[in-house]
Formats: sequence, C-alpha cells, structure tokens
Amino acid sequence: MEKVEYQGQVLRRWRVGNSTFLALPEKGARLMNWNITLGDGSVRDVLYWPENADFSDIAKVRGGNPILFPFNGRCFDRGEIFFWRDSAGVRRPMPMHGLARQSDFKVVHLDARGFIAQMVPGPEARAAYPFDYEFTVNYRFEAFSLQCEFALTNLGATPLPWSAGHHFYFTLPWNEGTQRGDYLIRIPATKRWRQDPTGALLAGPALNLEEPLANPLLIDTQHAGLRSNEIVFGEKGRPGDVTVRLGTGKTPPPDAVVVTWTLADESPFYCVEPWMGPPNAPEHKVGLQQVAPGETQKFAVSVSVK
Repeated sequence: MEKVEYQGQVLRRWRVGNSTFLALPEKGARLMNWNITLGDGSVRDVLYWPENADFSDIAKVRGGNPILFPFNGRCFDRGEIFFWRDSAGVRRPMPMHGLARQSDFKVVHLDARGFIAQMVPGPEARAAYPFDYEFTVNYRFEAFSLQCEFALTNLGATPLPWSAGHHFYFTLPWNEGTQRGDYLIRIPATKRWRQDPTGALLAGPALNLEEPLANPLLIDTQHAGLRSNEIVFGEKGRPGDVTVRLGTGKTPPPDAVVVTWTLADESPFYCVEPWMGPPNAPEHKVGLQQVAPGETQKFAVSVSVK
C-alpha cells in the first residue's frame, strides 16, 4: 500500500497481483478505481472513475463504489420523498442513498491487502439517524477480486433499523470496438420490482434469466427472489466476466435485491448494485433489518473477474 497525491487529495493505492485499487477511505470509505493489468500489458478498468471528479462533493461523483447506509435508494414517509419514520413514529429526513457516501470516515485499520474505515456521523447524519452506533466498512483486496463487509454495532438501548448496499460503477464496455449490446447479464431472479412515485413497490418488467445490457427494461429494476448469490455479466464468448456475489451463502437472504442502472445510453459505466433490500425499506419493511442492543450485524459482498 502506498500514498499518492491526486487533484489535491491524498489517496491510498494497493497493488495486489495484477490488480491495482485506488481509494479515499476518509471520504465515504470510497473505493474509486480498480484496474487489472492484462497479459499483453494493457490495462482494464473494472471500476470506473471520471477524470473530472469533484472531490468537494464526492457523494455525487458517478464512479467507484459509493456506500449506501443506513438505507438504499429513495425513502418516503406517507408519500413524501426524502423522509422516513422511525419505530417511535418520529419523522426524520433521509437523503437519497442515505448518509455514508457524504460522511467522513476514520481509518481504523490499514495493511497491504485493504482497510477498515469507521463512519464519523456529522450534523446531517445525527439529525437523520440519531442513534448510538458504530458502522464500519472493511475492504479486502485480492489479485482478481475484492470483498467488502459492512458491520453495524448497536451501542444504544433500542433496536437499530438498517437496509444498506453498494452502488458499483462498472466500466462498460471494456473491450475496444464493443458496445453495451454486446454484453449479457445473468441474474437468477424470480421476481422484479420498481418503485412508484410514492415509494411503494410495483411489479417490474418480465425479463429472461439472461439479458443484453442494452435492454432499457433493466434500468432501475430491482431483481428479487434470487435463487443464487451470483450475478454474472460480460461479453458473450470472451473471457473477463464480472461476478458479483451477494452474501456468503449459496442463496442470499430472501429480501435481498440487485439493482441494475445506468445514466444514459452513452455512459461509460453500468451499475450492478447488491442491496440488503429494496428502497424505502423503513416504510414497507421489506429487507429492513433490526440490530438488537449490544449486537452486531454484517452484510458482505464480493466481486471477481475471470
């Protein structure tokens, strides 16, 4: 691991086998870029990071892996967006994708294979999620993979609600001369959802087990009822597939979802996002977990390239 200066920031860089990982743990525990040096000497970006990123507002940078905590996506309270209601009936604000991606973190462990960073709640986080807790993000890097584990410890006296996730921005297309339609994604889902303008879950589009990533019906779809923890995408007939694994068991928890999204047809990235549950979990309760006082819950994902 080494420190590198980039656009006024001090970043951390890990070289593990053929992989290089670049992160800014103190800002949202943000993993920025992952690239692999191939056998012919060329470099493939696995995670996309824009060259013109605004580090003063890193939460809005479309790149790397923003951490989504305590809740994914858009929260609603009785139809009004960006609010949630706790178990005591108190209405509180909740930004899009929660609080972690715009929060400061402190590094609590750093070594040659990764880091552990702990969220330091600021005024916004304390107003929106006023509990006594410890939330950490633990990255471990390998030659052709990474693992990331969230841990939420309840230091208070009441149950702690959460439904967290990841927002991986994968570089796509990654082979020269290819287009998004040349890539397929395989998602072993048995049902799909969308979110309506009031935050309710609606039935999503009918999709096949395997779909081209150019299919517009994939955009903003929540893939649920997963029969396997592996989501695989890549160019048909060529090596280099990306596999996202949700959880550590053969099948994920029943409420877990994977969200597929991109900004536009010409965007140089495609997001495949493993979440503990669908958006607006505090209201509809699907995917909402409760951490008992004195207990710790964890959520793990991994990504590999082969």
